[in-house]
Amino acid sequence: MENGVRAGKKSKEHGPVWVLLGLLPLLGLGVLLAFIVLNGAGVQREDVPPVEDLTVGRVALPTENEIVVHVTNGGPDPVTIRQVTVNEALWDFEMEPDATIPSLGSAEITIPYTWVEGEAYGIGMISNTGVTFEAEVPLAVLTPGFSGDTFWRYALIGFYVGIVPVSLGLLWYPFLRRLGASGMNFVLALTVGLLIFLALDTLLDAVEIAGGLPGVFSGVPLVLLVAFLTLLGLLATERLFRRGREEASRLSTSYRIATGIGLHNLGEGLAIGAAFALGEVALGVFLVIGFTLHNITEGVGIAAPILRERRPDLSHFAALALIGGGPAILGTWIAGFAYSPLLSAVFLAVGSGAILQVIYEVGRMLLRDSSRRKVPSLSASNLGGLTAGIAIMYATALLVSV
Repeated sequence: MENGVRAGKKSKEHGPVWVLLGLLPLLGLGVLLAFIVLNGAGVQREDVPPVEDLTVGRVALPTENEIVVHVTNGGPDPVTIRQVTVNEALWDFEMEPDATIPSLGSAEITIPYTWVEGEAYGIGMISNTGVTFEAEVPLAVLTPGFSGDTFWRYALIGFYVGIVPVSLGLLWYPFLRRLGASGMNFVLALTVGLLIFLALDTLLDAVEIAGGLPGVFSGVPLVLLVAFLTLLGLLATERLFRRGREEASRLSTSYRIATGIGLHNLGEGLAIGAAFALGEVALGVFLVIGFTLHNITEGVGIAAPILRERRPDLSHFAALALIGGGPAILGTWIAGFAYSPLLSAVFLAVGSGAILQVIYEVGRMLLRDSSRRKVPSLSASNLGGLTAGIAIMYATALLVSV
């Protein structure tokens, strides 16, 4: 009898009235926001100029006789482009889809202009209110269009930068397996050092790209939140995956390391593809050499968790090399043919969060191994490995930034 009464009370407590009570504040909020949008919160100022914010996404030179500027309106008001200048001289132009760009809208400005290879050009876009937005072509060179030849050339560049050095790093696996217990812990600690550097480097790259986004996207907070949510999501997923078992497979940890490193290498591919697309061939070649040397140590980090397991099949090593290095090819394609700053920032933020989750997992593995061997977690070998990992990544990164 009592159970029936309780069930009746629960059904009443969670009935339609309960749902309505939950929706009532949301309905009130919707009415309030609609009123503000329609009436401007009761404040009308006709003498206030519109807020115009136009961000240049990319300047392309698809042919020898035209310049194409891709712009996005990140402000609350529409922006109408009335005039365009090239090196301070007024010039004809066409806009698609329209000369008036709505809030959060994008447009493509095509300027019929015969440019000279190797010259620099300044482009001005003047709105109907007289506000000028500027873009720059530091070095005029033909923007590569999509073709089979270019497609495979970019793929080959990504292959050199990503898959080859990661594979070479994995070749240290037989040598590392012959190390003693202290040596293996040194390698695990070195992996943590490598990943700490990669996580910071990836996050800073994402923040740098996000800083150039239209203000309405709140680029830097977006990057930090995406990285944080990625970390929490992966930790929660790993807990579900581990439920009912003491610990995750070390091979699965290697796969997660490869995934995090792969997302980092996606950013490297973006940098290389953008350099070649803008005609900075010397910079592109320099980045290829620097990133190739920089990435060979990543194979060591991927192999570290499986040093104490029975040797996996060669197919696993091939998959790990592809996951860790393959995204460099994808990044080169994206930046070379259709670069999107927003998507690039989001991808890199996800990569940073993924690497942070792997740092947590490998750190736990290192602590468990130290506990089993009854040695201090901050032993000389562990601290030396951590320091060596950070130092190696910093030293090889200098080859790219110098």
